[in-house]
Amino acid sequence: MFYTNRRANVPDTPNVTWVHGTRIGIAESVDGVIWRYRGTASIPYGKEDYTHWAPDVFESDGTYHMFLSIVPGIFPNWDAPREIIHLTSKDLLNWRFDGKVDLESDRVIDATVIRLPGGAWRMWYKNERDKTPLYYADSSDLKTWKVRGPAIRDRSGEGPKVFRWKDRCWMIADVWQGLGVYRSAECETWTRQERNLLVEPGKLPTDRARGAHPDIVVSGDRAYALYFVHQRGADADPQVENYGRRTVIQVVELEYRDGEITCDRDKPTFVHLEPTAAIRQPK
Repeated sequence: MFYTNRRANVPDTPNVTWVHGTRIGIAESVDGVIWRYRGTASIPYGKEDYTHWAPDVFESDGTYHMFLSIVPGIFPNWDAPREIIHLTSKDLLNWRFDGKVDLESDRVIDATVIRLPGGAWRMWYKNERDKTPLYYADSSDLKTWKVRGPAIRDRSGEGPKVFRWKDRCWMIADVWQGLGVYRSAECETWTRQERNLLVEPGKLPTDRARGAHPDIVVSGDRAYALYFVHQRGADADPQVENYGRRTVIQVVELEYRDGEITCDRDKPTFVHLEPTAAIRQPK
């Protein structure tokens, strides 16, 4: 698992400086249930204070690829340039910088990439220079990208994740009112699902806030959403400074019925992952 770190317990980090200046964390598991911290990814790019966000990782032809959001420093607000870079690795620990992704904007984050049936690649991402921020771009080699324009026009959002499941393409994104769900036959024209996921807070400890910024793992016929939850309300600890900055990663199994995706965060989730299901890409 590759995840975005936060400096939630670091003092003297006012405004939003605490969500900057971090490296990508790594956790490992043999069963997808019990996770152990491994460290941070070795990424040779930028200066020491550069911020690393929202990694998207997959394997193709024996090489691992990461598309990573970069903020060049630590900022007290959200008004900063951002870019997406491409990295490759053979061991998922040590990464090589392969280039900056040219997406014709200086404010892009949150890439998700899949391979299309014909062999080309498609990326979805947030373009903060546009009022319809979820864009997409195509590439034949993962190096040169052609921007195609907005993918979703009906609302704003971030952190899109595109995946194939139940003979369809799906996009799940953080729309700041839970997770928005879209479906498509060909990963280009999207139909919005009326009901968002994880809008209402859960009832279990550490899961009592809206779900945010997901990743999706498809394993055989099953699919799981991994999302983060702010520790507020009943989960806040008033004795710990800035406790509300802390987040917990949760997992819930997705359910498919009558053409829609649903999930029940209060129901026990029993995880079963096939080997490498989280990173394999169809050819």
